[in-house]
Amino acid sequence: MILKSLLPIVCIVFCVQCSTEEKPSPDRPNILFCISDDQSFPHAGAYGTKWVNTPAFDRVAREGILFTNAYTPNAKCAPSRSCILTGRNSWQLEEAANHVPYFPAKFKTYAEVLKEAGYLTGYTGKGWAPGDPGQVDGGKRLLLGEAYSEVKLTPPTKAISSVDYAANFKSFFESKGADQPFCFWYGATEPHRRYEYGTGISRGNKSKDQIESVFDFWPDNDTVRTDLLDYAYEIEHFDDHLGQILAYLEEVGELDNTLVIVTSDNGMPFPRLKGQSYEYSNHLPLAMMWPKGIKNSGRKFEKFVSFTDYAPTILDAAGINFGSSGMADFEGTSLLPVFGEETYDDEREFMVIGKERHDLGRPDDWGYPMRGIIDDGFLYLKNYKSDRWPAGHPETGYMNCDGSPTKTYIINQNRRKEGSEYWDLNFGKRPGEELYMISEDPDCMDNLIEDPAYGEVLSGLKSMMESELKKEGDPRINGNGDIFDNYEYSQDATRNFYNRFMAGEDIKAGWINQSDIEPKGFVEEFRRSHGE
Repeated sequence: MILKSLLPIVCIVFCVQCSTEEKPSPDRPNILFCISDDQSFPHAGAYGTKWVNTPAFDRVAREGILFTNAYTPNAKCAPSRSCILTGRNSWQLEEAANHVPYFPAKFKTYAEVLKEAGYLTGYTGKGWAPGDPGQVDGGKRLLLGEAYSEVKLTPPTKAISSVDYAANFKSFFESKGADQPFCFWYGATEPHRRYEYGTGISRGNKSKDQIESVFDFWPDNDTVRTDLLDYAYEIEHFDDHLGQILAYLEEVGELDNTLVIVTSDNGMPFPRLKGQSYEYSNHLPLAMMWPKGIKNSGRKFEKFVSFTDYAPTILDAAGINFGSSGMADFEGTSLLPVFGEETYDDEREFMVIGKERHDLGRPDDWGYPMRGIIDDGFLYLKNYKSDRWPAGHPETGYMNCDGSPTKTYIINQNRRKEGSEYWDLNFGKRPGEELYMISEDPDCMDNLIEDPAYGEVLSGLKSMMESELKKEGDPRINGNGDIFDNYEYSQDATRNFYNRFMAGEDIKAGWINQSDIEPKGFVEEFRRSHGE
């Protein structure tokens, strides 16, 4: 659903200006976009999770709106963030559909538009990454504005960033003009891997029995529960700095006219989640507050929201006329009517998701192309190259899954011949199609694709997905999907990793454990044992 304009009637309330070049009005809201790194829904207090304490996120939800069905179209750092910045699905972004890409010069970001409109723009921590943003006038292109990450702190663990996010925001704020609105991206690197094992218990005062249940696709043991508590502790670090930033804005009298958006980029950095396309891969936390702009605070919005909706919402709130913005057509739509509890004709009836190349580790840097659709409690997935390994090739260490105690446990359990159930679920090959009733099976354990009772559901989902992707000009659905495999990975150090590693080069990827790498001959043995 590509939109070429943004709700003119609603925009009048917020003093819409007809050109991005007009003098900014002091009434225009500030924009504070806060994004954790690898946090799945429902891991925040406002959603009822007891073992993650998020008072700042909960405040945003309480004083604004809590969104219960927010999804990224693509569950990996760079492509997910590309969707946020452009308002387009990843398969509409050429190279930026992939992880670690060259960001196409043709796609303008909402922050670049707001800077032209007089906003002070900047970010701290992790902005759009990883990848190469390109150059403008001989310098690095600033997709989000200038970086503010110089102020440091002593982190509570060795794995947590030393960037003092809140102090850097204060430095940014102090550099703006008296009546100048700001657009700031607070990008924590938490809870991205790695973690300092056991600190959720030793530093966070957590206990393993606080976790009500473990996902069915992992073993339920002390190793996994400890890993989950370390993840929770890092989420709380992100939330602590969010709270400090909100308190500072309140102190200087700017919070009332600041649109605060709090979310994450993709699912948690554990096997079968981050970098995949299951329910907890793409389903993410989201809360927004804007005291001057949101009516009836403290409510929930249960319709679908896509990451492509953020850019249109931000431009709409800032009074930016889309036609003069220079941005490519949005797939997303503004959420301003939701803020005012007005009739919202553009509510999403379904959510389309997908992926191409994420991390490396397959021959010739191939990806694992998938598309999917979520509707009426079902998730349908199409795996276009099901002969490939979804988490990456075993003999390069399943590189599309970050190294972790949970990953190591599952791999070693399989090596010890203690059962392959969890290895199959997390690292094994998959069928060409999958169908799950996520309303009852959110862990996506029971594939209904062969069940004739769901034939009509399957047919309807496939037809809806293909129709939507054709409208959006997806090369994968239009017969030119291999173009995504041919886009070059932007980092020289690990480009063409599989070919170089298998040829004997001493090349390493920092995001996996060396012990994750299966011995040469593993794949041949797997094929023999599985009759391939």
